[in-house]
Amino acid sequence: MGEDMKGFIWTITLILLTQYGFTEGVPKPQDTTIRDCTSNPPYIPPTVKDSTADLNNLRQKMRALNISAYIIPATDPHLGGYSAERERRRQWLTGFKGSSGTAAVTLTRGAVFTDSRYWIQAEREMDCNWELQKILSTSEIVSWILQELKDGDVIGYDPFLFSIDDWNSFNNLLEDSGKILRSIPNNLVDEVWGSQRPLLPSSEIYFIPNEFIGSTWQEKVLNIRNQMEQHSQKPTAVLLSALEESAWLFNLRGQDIPNNPYFYSYSLLTKDSIRLFVNVSRITDSVRTYLNSNCPGTCVELLDYEKVRETVEEYVKGNVKVWIGSRYTNYGLYEVIPKNKLVSSTYSPVMMTKAVKTEKEQQLLEQCHIRDAVAVVQYLMWLEENAPKGVVTEISGANQVDSLRAKQAYFKGPSFATISAGGLNAALPHYRPDNQTDRKLTVNEIYLIDSGGQYYDGTTDITRTVSWGTPSDFEKEAYTRVLMGNIELSRLIFPPGTYGGSIESIARQALWAVGLNYGHGTGHGIGNFFSVHEWPVGLQNSNIAFKKGMFTSIEPGYYHDGHFGIRIEDIAVVVEAETKNTFGGEKYLTFEKVTLVPYNRNLIDTSLMTAVQIEHVDKHYEKIRRILGPELQKQNLQDEYKWLQENTKPLLAHGPFTAASIGVLFITTIANLCLQQTVI
Repeated sequence: MGEDMKGFIWTITLILLTQYGFTEGVPKPQDTTIRDCTSNPPYIPPTVKDSTADLNNLRQKMRALNISAYIIPATDPHLGGYSAERERRRQWLTGFKGSSGTAAVTLTRGAVFTDSRYWIQAEREMDCNWELQKILSTSEIVSWILQELKDGDVIGYDPFLFSIDDWNSFNNLLEDSGKILRSIPNNLVDEVWGSQRPLLPSSEIYFIPNEFIGSTWQEKVLNIRNQMEQHSQKPTAVLLSALEESAWLFNLRGQDIPNNPYFYSYSLLTKDSIRLFVNVSRITDSVRTYLNSNCPGTCVELLDYEKVRETVEEYVKGNVKVWIGSRYTNYGLYEVIPKNKLVSSTYSPVMMTKAVKTEKEQQLLEQCHIRDAVAVVQYLMWLEENAPKGVVTEISGANQVDSLRAKQAYFKGPSFATISAGGLNAALPHYRPDNQTDRKLTVNEIYLIDSGGQYYDGTTDITRTVSWGTPSDFEKEAYTRVLMGNIELSRLIFPPGTYGGSIESIARQALWAVGLNYGHGTGHGIGNFFSVHEWPVGLQNSNIAFKKGMFTSIEPGYYHDGHFGIRIEDIAVVVEAETKNTFGGEKYLTFEKVTLVPYNRNLIDTSLMTAVQIEHVDKHYEKIRRILGPELQKQNLQDEYKWLQENTKPLLAHGPFTAASIGVLFITTIANLCLQQTVI
């Protein structure tokens, strides 16, 4: 039998097995996109970077400094979730593009530590110079390094790439090990990278028009100074290190980082001065005027970005106290502030204030999500028409949704690189298609689209999972249980001061009940023309307690390795709940969804859902029709309006019968027959 015929028979067999849910234990064909370091010679996908020469150069520099190990985080000096290309040192050295993960290099071995979201991606992107360690924790990194070192050996690190907490974790674990942790401010990877390292961004920094801000920068400065006055330790200055802090404080934006409207900067706000550390050549005359008008006592002094450390070092020589947020202040700045002149909290007052949106900011975000939903509805309708024809690929789909958003008012660009994933690629939670992995969308595979937009009035993020064919019973059950988790967390009522980490598991209950789960977080904050993952709000243990006016995503999922992936993501605002009682005299809270796109009816098995869950969806669909319908008509999208009406009908009033609906129909019929017999 020819190889082509064997491949054809295998494909047909796998489709049939998948169709009926019998894929457990079925061997999968070899995935040529994944490395195989056990073969002789090792198999490396042609798209993977050969890191041998760069790794050898790094080790030469380590030997010159008498360093036996070197730690390379994925962070930049501002410790955010996203960085400019110039700051992606771990990615450049290892080839691994995942946003989470740390590399460690000794004189003989190299390893990358990351979590389950990125295991398959790492196998696709690294050569065999790197061991994949399937866990991301400081203790595991230290344990691995210590296996290679002897007493007295030195472990090097760049202090500007470590948060205070991370440095303390490493230092505590190494304290009694006989090894030395040494600060090396000149980054060794940068030296190896050399002239090929991308230049600093040079685009202009700009301010947001007044109609899109919640408060002026002058009002924000006064607010933060008031918080300084009210603080028990009476700080004389606040040091802002996170990129979003300076951007928020001054209502300024840039484009230093793809999809994130930030610019590289620090700020030092004292009682009588305001210093902004930035690439001054990028400040236009209009921005200078903007920062020097109606000043609250003092105007904004512009200083070069590189002068922040020496300025802070000089400032702390006086009788002062500097307030920092430890999560985003790098160790390179922290180490120049005497401990008796330090006021520390996990998050700065700017981060805490920014977390709760003003009434105007809430309105802006909600309006932004209406227009964004128009683009997503257009896309889902376009997919229904074109995907079954076999003319849509993951990449062309991603381009289409981006182009539809670009037609909406106030659009500034995508909020992240679109995750457009069909079939087995959707089993990678953070997969993004490229020319080597791009798949054609078919009716036989589930498709996942996770995308978002940046607008002057807000940031959006939505995930929908769809199927145009006949999904298997298991696929429908997995989807429905993910939806049930989304619903149960969305409708939860909880007391003020509740932390997201304490309620996150509610979104997993329906999956846990049948032994399923997912390996990523359940929700993150989102802002007004900011990062799509905006701290400190969210559903992780490290997030702050919920308050009215905060926004978070709710996004449970399930990923069946090698076959399919499911995620359903909505953005919700924290609002006051209507309760019979108010224990403690404070209004309880709940979530209200601002994402206005229906779920995929083809994948919902209502027989698994409770009446309350079905009612929740139907009420949300009523809201979608009420709010989104007029916007579609306003934009003269009549076909999309009809599509929306059809796809937001009550769940049990449309589509194929389920076991539950058949049962209700059977009971009703028998009751009617009995009634007729009684009458006769």
